[in-house]
Amino acid sequence: MKNRLLNSIFTALALLVMASSCEKIDNKTVPNFTVRIDLGSYAMWGLYGVNGMGEYRIFNRDKHLPSNFPYNVNTFTGYGGVLLMMGMDMPMAYDMACPVEINQNVNLSIDANNFEAVCPVCGSRFNPLTGAGGPVSGVAINNKVGMRQYRVIPSNGGYFISN
Repeated sequence: MKNRLLNSIFTALALLVMASSCEKIDNKTVPNFTVRIDLGSYAMWGLYGVNGMGEYRIFNRDKHLPSNFPYNVNTFTGYGGVLLMMGMDMPMAYDMACPVEINQNVNLSIDANNFEAVCPVCGSRFNPLTGAGGPVSGVAINNKVGMRQYRVIPSNGGYFISN
């Protein structure tokens, strides 16, 4: 009985993934500004990294977030800031600007109940935790737009974030 239920769930999820893969989500609506955040050592990752699933941190040089981060001339945080979030098995990074509004002053916030990114203007919701920043609800679904994703590269005990 348990195996039959698991097989049914797995089959339903597989069909859902196949059906949704037919529609392309545009995750490039937010302008491509430079991203370079060096958390490439154990010490930097220990202070500013994320470790548990759903844990997140926002980097925004203009807004001095995090307030004690040692920003320098080689640090860049994209168009609307960078969301660093621990996914199921590795950290993921996205631009914080809403891909519907495309305004660097309209930043997504994280809903602590389900880890979705929410736009305060259009109300669109996105899934940065397991959905590669894809739309969950709102205008973003109709427009087929998702969050701009950045690369998170392992480096000397930490990670380097770039585009």
